[in-house]
Amino acid sequence: MTSEKILVCGGGGFIGGHLVADLLRQGHQDIRAVDIKPFNEWYQLFPGVENLQLDLQDKEACEKAVREAKVLYNLAADMGGMGFIENNRALCMLSVLINTHLLMAAKKFGVARFFYASSACVYAADKQVSPDVVALKESDAYPAMPEDGYGWEKLFSERMCRHFREDFAAVTRVARYHNVYGPHGTYDGGREKAPAAICRKVIQAKLSGKMEIEIWGDGKQTRSFMYIDDCLKGTQAILASNILEPINLGSNELVTINQLVDIVEEIAGSKLKRSYNLKAPKGVNGRNSDNTLIKSYLGWEPNTRLRDGLEKTYRWIYDQMTKRAS
Repeated sequence: MTSEKILVCGGGGFIGGHLVADLLRQGHQDIRAVDIKPFNEWYQLFPGVENLQLDLQDKEACEKAVREAKVLYNLAADMGGMGFIENNRALCMLSVLINTHLLMAAKKFGVARFFYASSACVYAADKQVSPDVVALKESDAYPAMPEDGYGWEKLFSERMCRHFREDFAAVTRVARYHNVYGPHGTYDGGREKAPAAICRKVIQAKLSGKMEIEIWGDGKQTRSFMYIDDCLKGTQAILASNILEPINLGSNELVTINQLVDIVEEIAGSKLKRSYNLKAPKGVNGRNSDNTLIKSYLGWEPNTRLRDGLEKTYRWIYDQMTKRAS
């Protein structure tokens, strides 16, 4: 396996960069990483990898990327945190071109295994109206009522993977990611997710001496957050498995946003005055991952404690922000 060409689409992104690093650590020798961003904007860039800047919404670009690859990870999408998703629904929907053209190219060039990164945003909104949410199981995606824009694109692309498997015998695997976080990711600019955003706000307060923080929503909305190391382990295990249908990949350690702030404050050794922006995008009221299926298939579930993962993430963001300030 270490000699087969592995293609990481979205390789300049947060998860993609970590995946390339992990594959290199394992001894894989032929890796191609593709991203639309200029190389100086990639979160991690490795000189021993074939790095390509391509727009994977374009069919010809997908064929160039996929040629000779045997294993394909599709992590590419135009996405971000809730602030981006709620205000850029059309851009999120256009990512359907990426997965469609990659599947077509994978069929054309004989890719052996194809992984698609879906999202918990596919789940029906009426099952996420309360902070005291019942953990979402895979069947809760139907009847369909996903997050508008981004969630619909993910759900449609899941079906594309399924039908390429059924009609063309493609070996496709799909994981529904639940809020992945960690170092080497976006923490400002509007595309960041809640853990990174909270870390940034707490660090800004500490560095400026203005001990205040604005929280989007009332702070009572609940989420679970998966550390990047668990995401990498689960992604590769799911691709290598015989799991045919989309499966949850997420922590089931449920916290409120207020509790998330509590943890980051504890890491920082600070206590901030909180204000709540009830007009800001906040997403659903509650979302958690039911891990029954992944435990039954793999004998494992994401298990990094939120406190531990947040401390590593906070330290990395703190270093980045202090370097930028100096």
